[in-house]
Amino acid sequence: MKIDGRFWLTKKGENFLGSGRIELLKRIEQSGSINAAAKEMKMSYKAAWERINQMNALADEPLIERQTGGKGGGGTKLTPYAHELIATYERFSELHRQFIERFSQAGDSPEHLAKILNRVFLTTSARNQLLCKITNISYNNLNALITMQLSSAIKLTSSITSKSMQSMNLSVGDDIYAIIKSSDVKIVTTPPKNVEATNIIPATIESIERNEDSSEVTLSIDERHKLVALTPLEESETLTIHQNLFALVSFKSIIIGS
Repeated sequence: MKIDGRFWLTKKGENFLGSGRIELLKRIEQSGSINAAAKEMKMSYKAAWERINQMNALADEPLIERQTGGKGGGGTKLTPYAHELIATYERFSELHRQFIERFSQAGDSPEHLAKILNRVFLTTSARNQLLCKITNISYNNLNALITMQLSSAIKLTSSITSKSMQSMNLSVGDDIYAIIKSSDVKIVTTPPKNVEATNIIPATIESIERNEDSSEVTLSIDERHKLVALTPLEESETLTIHQNLFALVSFKSIIIGS
């Protein structure tokens, strides 16, 4: 038996955004054509238009706009509002995935599920909360090093005091959260050499939001995991979307939550 659930954002009691509609919007943006996007998704042009009209009817602003003339002879593109909706949906969808994944650990045991429910709502101001599994614990004087598996390819290491380790009663195989403040994530284009006690994480820039003095950079670690870094504005001026780089996180900057 497996706990599962579909994710939709509704508005005025009606389905507004789901995975299929988000995919349609993305393909329209990529191809510049509703017809091409519909063919890629193996649906009719009429069906694609119906989905767009259903979204537009509920949206506060239009989601697509027509372009005329130009080198390509015109086409269709998404509005800035549509891009905001996609980003919002994907953030909620990732939280929903983590929520369901957490519940799935209960298996067939309602009692286990009750325990998970008692601690699933972890409240913290840190932007990054990554669900990991402990694969190794070692001790170095007054500190404990916890190695955690984030994905099949990515491991993280956290350094906490031995007393904290004992009070949390952690063991290999436990599921825990690696909690990282966005200001503790450093971005570099080349991995440093001879660096100690630092996690070096390959990543790709997904988005950059800039204000007067700083930038919030969202990094994609893999298809499921993201990392948010807060950097000074001048350090982000040369960064671009889809750029491959590395995120550096000190062992001591990863707080453990369970």
